[in-house]
Amino acid sequence: MGALGNQWSVKYSKLNLCAIKGSTVVMEATYTHPTGLTVNNRFWFINPVKGVEPTDLRNNPGYSGRVEYLGDEQNHFSLRLSDVKKSDEHKYCFRFNTSGKGYMGYPGIILRVTDLQLIAPAEVTEGQSVILTCKTTCSLTDPTFIWYKNTHDLTTNTFKSNKLHLQRVSSEDAGSYNCAVRGSENLPSPAQYLSVRYPPKNVSISLSGEIVEGSKVNLTCSCDANPPVKTYTWFNKSASVGKEKTFTIFNISLEDSGEYKCMCSNEAGHQNSTSVTLNVLYSPKNISVSISSSGEKVEGSSVTLTCSSDSNPPVETYTWFKENEASRVGSGQSYRALQSGLYYCEVQNKLGSERSAAVSITITSGSIIVYLAVGLGLFGLGAVLSTLLWLRWYRQKKKAD
Repeated sequence: MGALGNQWSVKYSKLNLCAIKGSTVVMEATYTHPTGLTVNNRFWFINPVKGVEPTDLRNNPGYSGRVEYLGDEQNHFSLRLSDVKKSDEHKYCFRFNTSGKGYMGYPGIILRVTDLQLIAPAEVTEGQSVILTCKTTCSLTDPTFIWYKNTHDLTTNTFKSNKLHLQRVSSEDAGSYNCAVRGSENLPSPAQYLSVRYPPKNVSISLSGEIVEGSKVNLTCSCDANPPVKTYTWFNKSASVGKEKTFTIFNISLEDSGEYKCMCSNEAGHQNSTSVTLNVLYSPKNISVSISSSGEKVEGSSVTLTCSSDSNPPVETYTWFKENEASRVGSGQSYRALQSGLYYCEVQNKLGSERSAAVSITITSGSIIVYLAVGLGLFGLGAVLSTLLWLRWYRQKKKAD
């Protein structure tokens, strides 16, 4: 092997190296010696001590399987050390032996080993700015930093700085962050979770099924918040009616109808939901029949019966019956009675059906007598009074004629 000069020398490309724990590092040396000598042995060793014969790094038990030598004819000789450990922090020197003597290169290369640590606040409030720092214990050579959020690369841009700035943080910025260095992407820092505090948002109300009179109804308030919601407040017509996440109305009635909303509160603030309207459904009730005559002439005249009721959803069908007749006599909200008899209507919606009290109609050649069956209650009494007033008007009109 030829010599490049006539003096003994060893030069290192760098005297200080910083490597990421777990990575591979290369230490380079160039040497010269007097002409006429032949190099018969070259190796690297650690922590030189004058007067003590060094040990080839390949024979050091702590480096077994991790050392590779790379040399060429131009007197370049490099050490490739893989899977760098914290215990590898030493001074590394190159030695070569010739037929005449050996030579060690001082002072050697000082190796420092670092891992990556992500420095970030554990919690930040929405709207604030935050800086995440990728920290090392020694200075890497011209590093390019890569940032990850929830294992996904944040950007394709390169970062010469080891700091990531998040401006006006929002809830979407919450997540698990870590950093790495280009070339050692498989050796990222431990993940650091960034928690973002924000007041409740996306407040909504869900209902448990159809709201039918007499049933149990649950209204559940949901929202997104950090920290979690501390209190829930329910309102009906501006009055506070509940303090739990789920507001329950047992045996719901028409009086419970109206608008409801909930308010979510945490340490960062509060927000109201939009109002929801409880529309209580019920089967027909308060069935009544009203009566009107078809004209001035009594003989051969008819009576029109109109059925009314209170129901939700609205009545789907009206059916008219005459007592002591097996089948119905008519349909629709109004019915034209041509014969004397007891008549009643039956109304139905999807929740059920109900019938009115029977109305007795007597049609003669000289008058029309209308009265209600016994036991009609207040609604029957109203119909009687209405009919009497009509008869009074009708008789006065006949006398005038």
